[in-house]
Amino acid sequence: MSATAVLGWLVLAALVPGAAHLRAGWRKTGLVLVSCFAALLLGLLAFVLTNDLGALAGSATQDSWLTAIMTGAIVLGLAWFALIVHSFVVLRPGRLAQSGQILTGTVAGLLAVVVVVPFGYAAQTAVTSREALDQIFRTPENDGQPPPPEPKPEDPFAGRDRVNILLLGGDADDHRTGVRTDSMNLASVDVKTGNTVLFSLPRNLEDVRFRPGTPMARRFPNGFDLPKDPGGGASDLLNSVWEYADAHPELFDGKQHQGAKVLMDTIGYTLGLKVDWYALVNMWGFARLIDAIGGVTITVEQDVIFGKYNEGLVKAGTRKLKGADAMWYARSRTYSDDYTRMRRQKCVLGAILDQADPGTVLTRFNQIALATKELIRTDIPRPMLQHLVPLALKVKNAEVSSVQFVPPLINTGYPDWEKIRDIAAKAIRDSARTKAPVAASAAPSSAPSPALSSSPSPRKSAKKPVREGGEDPTKGLTEGCGGASTKG
Repeated sequence: MSATAVLGWLVLAALVPGAAHLRAGWRKTGLVLVSCFAALLLGLLAFVLTNDLGALAGSATQDSWLTAIMTGAIVLGLAWFALIVHSFVVLRPGRLAQSGQILTGTVAGLLAVVVVVPFGYAAQTAVTSREALDQIFRTPENDGQPPPPEPKPEDPFAGRDRVNILLLGGDADDHRTGVRTDSMNLASVDVKTGNTVLFSLPRNLEDVRFRPGTPMARRFPNGFDLPKDPGGGASDLLNSVWEYADAHPELFDGKQHQGAKVLMDTIGYTLGLKVDWYALVNMWGFARLIDAIGGVTITVEQDVIFGKYNEGLVKAGTRKLKGADAMWYARSRTYSDDYTRMRRQKCVLGAILDQADPGTVLTRFNQIALATKELIRTDIPRPMLQHLVPLALKVKNAEVSSVQFVPPLINTGYPDWEKIRDIAAKAIRDSARTKAPVAASAAPSSAPSPALSSSPSPRKSAKKPVREGGEDPTKGLTEGCGGASTKG
């Protein structure tokens, strides 16, 4: 057998274990290896075909699965390494000339290492995943209360039609104390269809009301109201609720770190909804996540200036932005205001939802996991993650709309709380009536009004009913973003 033939059979053995053994006359060993390999492939195919991919993705967040993946990858990697070495031996390269022995031996060694690489990557991914999940989904403090019950597989959402998750962006800084939630969005997700309404609340909402009977309501019976700061600033806006609650444990019988619970309850009361969980994202850490997915393609409608001395610039046009530029685009208030910034933040969220497809997440998983574990704080119980992952995949292909509670819809200085709850309830009803589309449709939407339009996300197209007695403030997630976001 020539050196070329030995190398050819070695490569074939790496793809079909047992091929080299059959060629070398080791028929029993070869047939066993080929049979085991075929059974492994058929079993894997049957497993994938008989299970929902969303459920599999959710299960892959469990420690038991991650441990199994890691162990299986290590065992298979060692087995494939040994297979290449033994295949080389049974092909009897010693009968070749010295130059042929050197060539085939070198290539066989390289091939043995190469076949281990995918298994090593899988094992590393499992380890990274477990570390990231353990750091993000820590057991929440329950103040002496028993831990929440484990979700039931047959009804993980305990009979709820919707799951409401508060998405917060915090401006963490070494020179600041406390948590200021400058970006507040409540995602209300239909657990059956994945249809989602994203409610955006302005940071400067004044006269915030608290649920009757709570410690904050007893402290502020007429709304959140504090004396002006020495510099004339206000510390009694919606974005200061978390910080104030954390700074005054005496209101809660000495219990520490009540800010998250108070803000969840306050926003839930404001919208007339029950908030299930929250996720707090460090806004600058979010830039690392955008870099991890390779950037986001956004249409910048006009130049966005930023920086202490207005030295930074995100130029107008459609381009892929890196994390830092995307965050400046979302956060800058130079020559702008809070409401324009809220719209730009919504555009960034919409672009990420469009462009962070499963393929991108898988190919860049380690970078994403490493970036994510440094920037997210949440009270979502780890066992719920198994059920939230399939729901998140539903949202990817469902109808996503948004409502921004900004002027002229509401007056942030003198909010109409009943109007806010009515609008939220109407948006939820409309979302529940809209079926999740099977595929993207080219059907035109109903004609919107210039001020408060009603149109679906560019990714999906469906007619929205017009709000009775007026215009509908519910919009597509990327409406008003200067053009549909594109994958890139």
